[in-house]
Amino acid sequence: MSLTVNGGRRELRLDSRVTLLDALRDELGLVGTKKGCDQGACGACTVLVDGKRVLACLTLAAQSEGRAVTTIEGLSEDGHRHPFQDAFLRHDAFQCGYCTPGQIMSAVALLREGRAGSDDEIREFMSGNICRCGAYPNIVAAIREVAGQGAG
Repeated sequence: MSLTVNGGRRELRLDSRVTLLDALRDELGLVGTKKGCDQGACGACTVLVDGKRVLACLTLAAQSEGRAVTTIEGLSEDGHRHPFQDAFLRHDAFQCGYCTPGQIMSAVALLREGRAGSDDEIREFMSGNICRCGAYPNIVAAIREVAGQGAG
């Protein structure tokens, strides 16, 4: 099987039942994508497939063959953090940080979807990502900042 991950083509020998999450973490060593509930309820495993957010724990690796997979490791360019990564740092939009990669990946998709028009809209379309520390106000502030800059 061949996957394009963070712009690079990767050849893998995988059982057809392997999830995208396990392929990324266990086979490719991309541990930025977190395994939370493993049932699609928390959003910690959110990655982008062809620019759209998916829950990697509910997606088979085989379903991503021939598509572009982007993980949190693939957001930075030329050694510079993505604007959302900087905004999350500035707004202290994490406490334990476990959910942060999934939150950032959803935020990137949210902005591309044009769904960051208000705080209520941001909350609604980020509702699939759970933060057990309760950093939601800071996460919304970080997203609002990047959306206001037209970046992301």
